[in-house]
Amino acid sequence: MAFIGGGNMASAIIGGLIAQGVPAAQILVVEPWDEARAQLHKQFGIEALAAADASLSAAQLVVWAVKPQTFKDAAHAAASHTARALHLSVAAGITSESIAAWLATDRIVRAMPNTPALVGKGITGLFARAAVSTDEKLLVERVIRTTGQFVWVDKEAQLDAVTALSGSGPAYVFLFLEAMTAAGKAMGLSTEQSHQLAVATFQGASELAARSSDAPDVLRQRVTSKGGTTHAAITHMQEHKVPEHFIDAMRAAEKRARELAAEFGH
Repeated sequence: MAFIGGGNMASAIIGGLIAQGVPAAQILVVEPWDEARAQLHKQFGIEALAAADASLSAAQLVVWAVKPQTFKDAAHAAASHTARALHLSVAAGITSESIAAWLATDRIVRAMPNTPALVGKGITGLFARAAVSTDEKLLVERVIRTTGQFVWVDKEAQLDAVTALSGSGPAYVFLFLEAMTAAGKAMGLSTEQSHQLAVATFQGASELAARSSDAPDVLRQRVTSKGGTTHAAITHMQEHKVPEHFIDAMRAAEKRARELAAEFGH
């Protein structure tokens, strides 16, 4: 298995694979940055390459973990060595059509992971081109499962929505955690107390939602007694159109994902 790019997302997948018993010797990484190569060797015992070469031809699966703006150049550098491989891209915005043109193959799966993959709690949206076989999809699932959950989508355009919802989603949670921590501190708690309470609240509420068969609005109404403290907070947010602004923000993320494809996909 080969990785083009050895940053955080590649490291999350590599760490999961090694934890499940895949030998480091079976993993090849192409990473131009000296510091990143040194970190891969220190963390996983992997000898990463500074540039693509013929050793890539042995890879059954090539994972593209590069920035959108560098994908085209990286693809052109590796394409002559990866013609027989299945390709899995975790680059935001770059369409499978562009990738197919750059690599001269249709055996491509696009993935939209998120950063909780770093702790094995990620969620990844997946889309496969028609040339990808059932067995190849299963291989992708085995790889992605090392970082958390996954969801297949039928239309590639839906990955822009996945990007807006879960790909960028951790940042929304962190923004709320910032605000809740600041509010707790302003109301007399310490920063440490506020942070602990805020993080545990998100963890607990998410776990409750995951285990419940009830929709989020039902769960919210169940803890919102009219005239109570929760009602005061929720009413304030609704009066200031916080939910509507939140939806608009995700629409902006979806729009930017489409723009990235237009910007770097040619």
